[in-house]
Amino acid sequence: MGIFDWKHWIVILIVVVLVFGTKKLKNLGTDVGESIKGFRKAMSDEEKNEEKRQEGVSPQASSPHTIDGQHHKVEEPVRKD
Repeated sequence: MGIFDWKHWIVILIVVVLVFGTKKLKNLGTDVGESIKGFRKAMSDEEKNEEKRQEGVSPQASSPHTIDGQHHKVEEPVRKD
């Protein structure tokens, strides 16, 4: 019994469908599915990059880059005690 009774879940499902509508729920399901797919792809890409690093071939070795910028000295504030 309690909250895990199947009758309660049916009532909750009906209320959610009435409040949000089937179109919004379908869009929500699609968005969640695409998010999971993107997460899995990112994880597999990360594993491939890790394997390349372990083999001694770095993925950035073919295109080195430099960071250009200017150095500015920042003076520390003087404490007035």
